Amino acid sequence: MTANEGMLDRAIRVILGVVLIALAVTGRWAPWGWIGVVPLITGLVGFCGLYQLLGIKTCPVRAPK
Repeated sequence: MTANEGMLDRAIRVILGVVLIALAVTGRWAPWGWIGVVPLITGLVGFCGLYQLLGIKTCPVRAPK
């Protein structure tokens, strides 16, 4: 698995995931808030399976050495 998410994409996913999980824990949006685990994990890992299927890559391309 190679990273296919850029830093901004990853930061947004982590923030969104934490907010959704917080809403689930406080009971304001349970049980749907637990879906926040998905963007949180993909943001931390830097890989999104859906991006892979669709051929999307938001991380910058590194030049070979």
